[in-house]
Amino acid sequence: MSDARAVEASAPNRRGRAPLSGGATYAINAASRAAGAPRIDRRGAPASVNVRLTRDVGSTMASLPTFDLADLKRRMQGAQATLQHELGGLRTGRASPSLLEPVHVEAYGQRMPINQVATISVPEPRALSVSVWDKGLVQAVDKAIRDANLGLSPTVEGATLRIRIPELNEQRRKEMVKVAHKYSEDARVAVRHVRRDGLDVLKRLLKEHAIAEDDEKRHEAEVQKATDQAIGEIDVLLATKEKEIMQV
Repeated sequence: MSDARAVEASAPNRRGRAPLSGGATYAINAASRAAGAPRIDRRGAPASVNVRLTRDVGSTMASLPTFDLADLKRRMQGAQATLQHELGGLRTGRASPSLLEPVHVEAYGQRMPINQVATISVPEPRALSVSVWDKGLVQAVDKAIRDANLGLSPTVEGATLRIRIPELNEQRRKEMVKVAHKYSEDARVAVRHVRRDGLDVLKRLLKEHAIAEDDEKRHEAEVQKATDQAIGEIDVLLATKEKEIMQV
């Protein structure tokens, strides 16, 4: 080694430590392994420390939640679907196959939805017709409808059950409107919970520096837009059902 290179190799670096040459590092590592000490890399730091730091960063990134707007929208739509099902079960003065959705029949050793053992049709505005596929289940279907607390009394005609839908008085209609409002508010609360989950994910990602502040604001606006749209559709479902209930 020339004098200049020898001086350069032995000169302290900016941190006040002399850098290690390849040969010096190898010699130190050999001695360290013999003594059970951690291997030293070319930067003078134990290699195990570098590996551990890399693993720690990787595990932190893996544990972070993922922001998925499509999944949030799907969950909001689920709340709307539940509301639509609940509103369909509210009896009005008009006949609708959805009136029998709560009915489950004891058939073939299990409880089955009525639409899996019979065809439901609306021959008249205030009448339902239930055509049972298996004649041996007619009595079970009749009993299931009566026991469903829907206020309906079928008339059996062979394999067909005919159901007259009684008219509702004004007091009963108002009570059903209140129930519809309760169902709708439950749906709104469910949608707002989904929004909160989405915003919580964004806050954590920002805190962990996984996203920029501008991206967080943009995604927050997307979540709010989806929330407003879902609640607007819930309001439409409620208004339609309320009109249907109050229609004489």
